[in-house]
Amino acid sequence: MILPKQYRCTHSPTCQCTRGHLNEDVLLLVFQHLNWNPKLVATLSCVCKWFDDFAKRVLWKEFCKTRAPRMMLDLQSSGSHCIDGNWRALGKLLIYCTGCTEGGLFNSSVQIPGHFVYRTRFSRTLGRSLLPPQCRTDVLYVSDPCEHLDQGEEGDVGLFRGIFKSFPTSKVRKVIINKAVPFHPSEVCPYCKAKLWSMLQANIIPQSACARLEAYEDCIEYFVCLNGHLLGICTLAPLSDSEEAVPSEDSNHAEKKQDNCLAKENGLKRRHSLLGGSENGPSPQKRLTSSNQCNID
Repeated sequence: MILPKQYRCTHSPTCQCTRGHLNEDVLLLVFQHLNWNPKLVATLSCVCKWFDDFAKRVLWKEFCKTRAPRMMLDLQSSGSHCIDGNWRALGKLLIYCTGCTEGGLFNSSVQIPGHFVYRTRFSRTLGRSLLPPQCRTDVLYVSDPCEHLDQGEEGDVGLFRGIFKSFPTSKVRKVIINKAVPFHPSEVCPYCKAKLWSMLQANIIPQSACARLEAYEDCIEYFVCLNGHLLGICTLAPLSDSEEAVPSEDSNHAEKKQDNCLAKENGLKRRHSLLGGSENGPSPQKRLTSSNQCNID
């Protein structure tokens, strides 16, 4: 990959980088060999403004394309060469769960620290279930809930995040603007620092969201920022509810099967008695005769 455009470093008075920088092509090959390690990319961004600019333009973009190639291809299929917000914000969204603070964005009573996620699946189908019926043509990718279990009175908490495709032209944005939904008074997007709208306050959270996330009704909330980044929280339904239902169905099925077997056994006994045999079955001679008849027929 050839990068013809070069950027000059803007040094601060205390900058020790007086001998210039490596060529951009060399840096690109180095990080390609390192598989676009996000920790190293973030470390490089702290060296000086030139490295920070190079990471924003190139390294974070390549990181996103490597981690989620089909998702990135779809997000750019509308002709845009830059994801809304910037590539660094999207890279952080892919690998970082922001958690929640007590009384913060979600007005939660629990404190869940932010953390990096080793592997996350983003689903377009899941995103569609979080959209109101009139906005189902929008494209939204949402991660599977990051489960934080046994959070006291809150129960099992699930945190999820996502991103819209071409959010400035999306129907969700038009609905929010038409309803004159105000921005959150204090909180901003943890990924790009843009202002946030509450989907709950806009009253456009569909019932399918709870079913798809396996969460309790009226225990789900999510926000979307000006750049189309989505972050939400829900109270997950415990697995024991479904586990208790399964054995009852299995036991009913077993009882029915046992009753059918008993009825079949009683029917065989009655048929054997009509044939003149004992309770254990017809005599060997009659059994042989009936078998020969079957073969002949």
